[in-house]
This record gives sequence, structure tokens and C-alpha cells, in this order.
Amino acid sequence: GAGIIDLGACSSRPGSVPVGAAQEWSRLEPVLTEIRTSFPGLAVSVDTYWSEVVSRTYDTIGEFIVNDISSGEDDPQMLPLVGKLGLKYIAMHKRGTPETMQSLINYNDIVGDVLEYFSQFAQKALHFEIKDWIIDPGFGFAKTLEQNYQLISGLDEFKQLHRPLLVGVSRKSMIYKYLNISPEEALSATQVVHLKALQKGADILRVHDVAEAVRTVELFRILE
Repeated sequence: GAGIIDLGACSSRPGSVPVGAAQEWSRLEPVLTEIRTSFPGLAVSVDTYWSEVVSRTYDTIGEFIVNDISSGEDDPQMLPLVGKLGLKYIAMHKRGTPETMQSLINYNDIVGDVLEYFSQFAQKALHFEIKDWIIDPGFGFAKTLEQNYQLISGLDEFKQLHRPLLVGVSRKSMIYKYLNISPEEALSATQVVHLKALQKGADILRVHDVAEAVRTVELFRILE
């Protein structure tokens, strides 16, 4: 039931260490063509903040979705390239790097500050002629557990930017740490948060458990 296959060749979770563009590409290259061949009807997104990886991916499989946790901040060539190639783009909010982000959690108003971040990104997208872009508030990236839930509660405020809204909370620590369970035990709780996100206007769910998430979406649509 998935609509997009998301490929990531480098962990970006808090505390992780980047591997560099060359290593990312060496991991991605063998599977890109196979994924496109095996699932020709599905869109492919690639989770990278390197313009070099975007360029190589485009040369290999053509059009795809760029999923950039840095919204172009980690590579100054990213946004110009995305605009030039006319690719769909997912812009995510974070602060710092995976090694430092969890120390950068001071906000005046988490919803308002992240909303302002994307208001400013909208101007960058306009400048670089990126016409089709998606908002990812960046759950778990430079946010406390409480701030993540404040963002969920305030998701509907992001709809004023008139962009699709992506939510990635599947089995994240905001769920399993709050409940004092393991990630492996967090499937049912994840669907609860998914349902709330859908009620608040989420358009795309980034998940590990596709079948369960699809069922959650189907029931949500019946209950609307």
C-alpha cells in the first residue's frame, strides 16, 4: 500500500556520525535501479543532504523526490540543483548536526518558530524555482519529547503555508520513551500518533510498518 519508497544510506538520528557523499552513493547505487525496476509504479525518494548524491541519483533513475533533513542548509548547491532539475523536494526542520542537535532545543514557541522557519524557506524555494515542496517538521530533530507533542498538536497551523505536510514519527523515541517501552513494542502507539497527525492535517506518513499505517489511513477516511 505504500505510495513512496524512501531510501536512506546514512543514519541521521541524534548522535549519529555522517558518512559523506561518496559512501552514501556507494550504498545507494546498487539498489536504485533495482527498486525502480521492481516497483515501477511507485515514486522513489532519497534521503540525502548532498547535492552530489542528488545529481548521481538523477543521472541513474531520472525523476525522484529529494528528502533533505537540512532544507538545503548543509550543502549550498542543493537548492539550486533541485530547482534546476525540477525535482520534488521535502524540506525538514532541524538545528545543528545529528551530533549536536539535542543541545539546541531552546525555542520561544516551538510551533511558531518552526512555522517561521518554513515561511522563510518558502522564500528560498521561490528564489531557486522549487515549485513542488513538502514540509517535514522534523520530529525528534532538536526537539524535546514534550516539544514533539506540541508540534503534533499544532500541525494544523502549518496548513496556512499551503504545502503538503509530511509526518515521520514511526517508532521514534517520543513514543517509546514516553511509554517506557522498546521501539519494537511501539507499533500500536505509533498508529495512535498517526491518527492524531491525520486529524491535524498530515498528508504523508513516513513509516516502517506500511500495512498497519495504510489501515490507519483507511479507517481515518471512513471516520472523517
